Amino acid sequence: MKISWITSDPTPAVVYYGTSPGDNTFSANGTTNVYNYLTYRSGQLHDVIIGPLNPNTVYYYRCGLNSSPELTFKTPPSQFPIKFSIVGDLGQTEWTISTLQHIAKSNYDVFLLPGDLSYADSDQPAWDTFGQLVQSLASQRPWMVTQGNHEIEKIPLLHPKKFTSYNARWVMPYEESGSSSNLYYSFEVTGVHVIMLGSYSVFEPGSDQYQWLQADLEKVDRKRTPWVFVLIHAPWYNSNEAHQQEYESIGMKKAMEDLLYRARVDAIFAGHVHAYERFARVYKDQANECGPVHITIGDGGNREGLASRFIDPQPAISAFREASFGHGQLLVVNATHAVWTWHRNDDDVAVASDEIWLKSLVSVSACS
Repeated sequence: MKISWITSDPTPAVVYYGTSPGDNTFSANGTTNVYNYLTYRSGQLHDVIIGPLNPNTVYYYRCGLNSSPELTFKTPPSQFPIKFSIVGDLGQTEWTISTLQHIAKSNYDVFLLPGDLSYADSDQPAWDTFGQLVQSLASQRPWMVTQGNHEIEKIPLLHPKKFTSYNARWVMPYEESGSSSNLYYSFEVTGVHVIMLGSYSVFEPGSDQYQWLQADLEKVDRKRTPWVFVLIHAPWYNSNEAHQQEYESIGMKKAMEDLLYRARVDAIFAGHVHAYERFARVYKDQANECGPVHITIGDGGNREGLASRFIDPQPAISAFREASFGHGQLLVVNATHAVWTWHRNDDDVAVASDEIWLKSLVSVSACS
């Protein structure tokens, strides 16, 4: 597990941890960095990798100093079932707070965020307030994220470098997965192989991301990880009027859809469009029992509001769509079956507004 935190003043990059309150049996050291953005200079960014850790275990930990507050987190289980909470385009609004309150009640193991985190949009202190907003959840469970368009933060001439803040603050395990970029990586947990792609990193055939994806898919062992899920930011399938015909969507789909189809990816989750939509299993714009289920879950609560206008008539491959804030839960029950549910913020978290059972494609004889 990587523990990341920020301090105003220089502090040792060390984490003390154990399996009971006040237990400092173990410790690990890491690195400290800062970054500059125009006239802004960040606080001290600390990253410490701790472990090896036991599965399905609550750990107690302190960051930097023994006098710092004691926090807890729980590691994912080593065997099924495992529950993912998934939502994109969070932002920092009252809607965001409602979404986070629902997620906190969902008893999830791992949080997946398909891009557009803070909506800082070059206002760097907003990255700090976003961290404070999500800390109560992000300190307790693994948060795995990929980038969206609001993370680019490039200003021609003044700050020509992309993703400065995102890459400094949200360091994902890209090197561990053989990637050369923090913008795309993969990881495995409890029988699931998760691929996080970069919609705003070069993705055409021959690019570093394309070649990395090819190599990563070839290494997947479906006996060890019978499930494969992919996260992107810009959806490849979308019947909302918002964000139609953007190159990050249609260009990436053209470049990579064949790779994911041949690899029998089970589901692809996207953000960007501020609404919820679930498609049937699909490939090349047609229903296909061996294609992935595409789900747009960009309804976390950003300041831009909902994308409330859908294209009529509803395409045959679009199974469910609604412009409401909410979040998704993916419960992987075993090696062959999982259940996906979508929950509106307006409803109690126990209420599922959309639900579908999924069967892993490697367990479907016609697809394997």
